[in-house]
Amino acid sequence: MKTWFRLLPLLATLALGAACAAPLRWAAQNDILTLDPHSQDHNTSNTISAHIYEGLTRRSEVYQPEPALATQWTYLSPTQVRFELRRGVKFHDGSPFTADDVVYSFERIRQPLGTKQTYVSGIKEVRKIDDHTVDLLLEAPTPMLLQNIVNFNIMSKSWCLKNNAGSIADYKAKDENFASRNAVGTGPYRFVSWQPDQALKLVQNKDWWGANKGNVTELTYLPIKSSPTRVAALLSGDVDIVTDLPPADFFKIKEDGKFKLLEGAEVRTIFFVMDEGSDELRDSSVKGRNPFKDRRVREAMNLALDREAIKRSIMRGLSVPAALMVPPGVNGWDAALDTPLKPDVDKARKLLAEAGYPQGFEVPLHCPNNRYVNDEQICQAAVSMWAKIGVKARLIATPFVTHSQTFQRGESPLYMLGWGVSTYDAQYAMQAWGHTRTGGPDGNFNFGKVSDAKLDALIQQIKFEPDVARRNAQIREGLLRIRDESLFIPIHHQVRPWAMKPGVNTLHRSNDTFEARFTTVK
Repeated sequence: MKTWFRLLPLLATLALGAACAAPLRWAAQNDILTLDPHSQDHNTSNTISAHIYEGLTRRSEVYQPEPALATQWTYLSPTQVRFELRRGVKFHDGSPFTADDVVYSFERIRQPLGTKQTYVSGIKEVRKIDDHTVDLLLEAPTPMLLQNIVNFNIMSKSWCLKNNAGSIADYKAKDENFASRNAVGTGPYRFVSWQPDQALKLVQNKDWWGANKGNVTELTYLPIKSSPTRVAALLSGDVDIVTDLPPADFFKIKEDGKFKLLEGAEVRTIFFVMDEGSDELRDSSVKGRNPFKDRRVREAMNLALDREAIKRSIMRGLSVPAALMVPPGVNGWDAALDTPLKPDVDKARKLLAEAGYPQGFEVPLHCPNNRYVNDEQICQAAVSMWAKIGVKARLIATPFVTHSQTFQRGESPLYMLGWGVSTYDAQYAMQAWGHTRTGGPDGNFNFGKVSDAKLDALIQQIKFEPDVARRNAQIREGLLRIRDESLFIPIHHQVRPWAMKPGVNTLHRSNDTFEARFTTVK
């Protein structure tokens, strides 16, 4: 009997723990590409990384930068910013977080095999002052500094060196290292396991310095490529939340009323990228030259797309046809400039003829089949539309992990891409895919080899212009340059509602980054 009474407090504690445990199963269509937070600028990978790793700043509930691993910052001059680091923070392996980790992470994220250098754009050096103080030395005044470094994730120097993960693996060559499959950060959740294309598991970091506004103790991410299967899993109770509800199911679930819907636009634009830099277009019927170097060909491809038809028949009304390469909600977007060209087959044919392609040409079209809403169906529609002007696009649809490796190796003469503007400012987008590729932050995601001297000059001005009105005018000019030169073929701005069980409460994020720290489960 005495033994039983001694066990009562323990049993009560266990019962309370079981009652408070709140696992959450989250499903979406594509898997992460890697666990290395400095490797791939891919939204799903970034979202998972943000649960494990942290930056000096983070994004608040209203998307403004706020303290994270830095508690405060002071501008000692327009080009020198002192960051006071949070004391007492430990990585998930128990090692202390110090200034050495910040300096090390800065050098690591800048390595050319990664695609996230844009987030440290404008930073010349990170200098250690003491164990809990660093100075960021800037090339020039950098207006987007605090927004950019949200996604500058801090890794443990000792953990990387101990596990031979000091260098970023060559993702496009399918190389991996320890950091590709393992993770140790300072964030609100600890990494447990990852089985690619099956499940990724995280558990709550009870030693986290921050205040978790949710109650999710265990997070399981389930990549389910098939839309019907993903929705069926929600309806049957096998998953708790789906953050990429297919348009075909949105209205049925909304009318049914048994599940909670969070509606809202996403700050993501879906578009086609053309290889505009190669002297000969890879695997095309045209030999010895590249049709996409000619603005008339690019404009013809643009004119052939019927975006309203795509919105009506494929997206079920859940898209915003686009002319600009940034969506509503992003600084630089202007409704007056974002009116798509009306489809004009006759004019498109005439432009092709003027460019020397009266019969059109053949070219491969690379498309993901598990990344964006109805991505493969959109590509199929584009193939039919381009066929009307004589451009025969041979569709090659693959999972995004294969798709992204292919275009990063320069093997995609024409491909689909979606770009979410995580900083909510057009500079980040234009600098990543619109600037001539330099091997650094400028053009780090420019795998279409776009190179426009006027656009480059504007982006350089935008990066360092402190006057808000002047900077916004430069952004406007840059976006118009991209639009009017048809440097890309925008399709639409994506709309992505979330669906969940009635007992799940979370914060809808227009940057499509689900965050467990804002989520409760009843």
